Amino acid sequence: MKRVAFYTLGCKLNFSETSTLSRRFEEQGFIKVDFTNSPDIFIINTCSVTDNADKKCRKVVREALAISPDAIVALTGCYAQLKPKEIAKIPGVAAIFGAAEKFLLPEKISELINRTSKPNRNKPAFIYNSPIEEVYEFHHSFSIHDRTRTFLKVQDGCNYSCTFCTIPLARGKSRSDSIENLIKVTREIANTDVKEVVLTGVNTGDFGWRNGKKEEKFIGLIRELDEIDGIERFRISSIEPNLLDEEIIEFVAGSKKFVPHFHIPLQSGSDDILKKMKRRYLTALYQDRVELIKKYMPHCCIGVDVIVGFPGETDSHFLETYNFLNELDISYLHVFNYSVRDNTPAQKMSGKVVPQVRQERSAMLRNLSQKKRSQFYSSQVGEIRSVLFENDVEDGKMHGFTENYIKTSASYNPELINEILMVKLDYINSRGVMEIAELNSVPQL
Repeated sequence: MKRVAFYTLGCKLNFSETSTLSRRFEEQGFIKVDFTNSPDIFIINTCSVTDNADKKCRKVVREALAISPDAIVALTGCYAQLKPKEIAKIPGVAAIFGAAEKFLLPEKISELINRTSKPNRNKPAFIYNSPIEEVYEFHHSFSIHDRTRTFLKVQDGCNYSCTFCTIPLARGKSRSDSIENLIKVTREIANTDVKEVVLTGVNTGDFGWRNGKKEEKFIGLIRELDEIDGIERFRISSIEPNLLDEEIIEFVAGSKKFVPHFHIPLQSGSDDILKKMKRRYLTALYQDRVELIKKYMPHCCIGVDVIVGFPGETDSHFLETYNFLNELDISYLHVFNYSVRDNTPAQKMSGKVVPQVRQERSAMLRNLSQKKRSQFYSSQVGEIRSVLFENDVEDGKMHGFTENYIKTSASYNPELINEILMVKLDYINSRGVMEIAELNSVPQL
């Protein structure tokens, strides 16, 4: 019986797919072990959103071979789809699986094992990689037992053409399964001890494409999910501002289970740069969405993705972004330095921003993020919120998140791990985490 270990780089979508793959391997008789526990097979699920993700991939391969020199090392994910021949040159890689072949991994790895007792490092890696135009199936995926929350894939691929992004080249066109089938999968999750499900996808709000046609809408999916017994919370991982309409916002505000937390990519606060990025909105629409959310849910947490150093971004453009974000009623930022991606229109654009300037701009926005998070947390001190406590314990303290995504700290109680408790948010501690002084001071629902 072969031992297999998994390592995931990148997004929540990758985590959901890795977890599903691991269950399929176990169903076929493999034994899942930790990465450092001398496995016979390593499965590395890669990312390629930034250049740094590619470098991380190479590093993980080296670490895997240091642990088990004779192991089979197989790579899948976005990097594997985009650059299989480049990956094949990484010393020690035995097999590469593209987007269409990802869920054939258990069978293909079994074939490799049957061919040889151990991989021949002098032979080229096996490449199983179809053209992205041939990737059209939607594969159900969800994580389970890996974290307190479950990541449920409801959508894959993207029909957008943002000039900085390779994801459509790595994952293909937008596609999803029917609401009916996703409800069945979610009911399967509800039969476990999972309390919170996070909806994930490449472009989650573009849910409903099947066989090249728009069959259903995201609002229809979340209305159905809201009625499922056994799941206490649903969270939307990320949604494009042009797809986050008032109907969705109003529904979440009155929902039984969908939490007041939106993560909305912005990428730039300059309309000039948004046009160069070929984003499907301008700052006026983005501001309108934030104001609508706060109108319906003043306590809602709003996270923002932003890219600094896009080609042609001048100091003036960056200050537009900074001032726009500074004035918005948002809660935190995810800041990314622009990274050149092969085969994207942005790769050929003039006006490259030097690394030092990108780093300086990134530092400014990270400081702004800390300020926004602190303001949001401060606005919630003294409020009564529900907290899902996680198995994240340090120095006698356990941690969890409120429905509106405030990280909390409380005295460790093993009985409360993976439980939701109504608490009073007392004060912000020195680490910027909301402290809960008394766990049993609030009447429970």
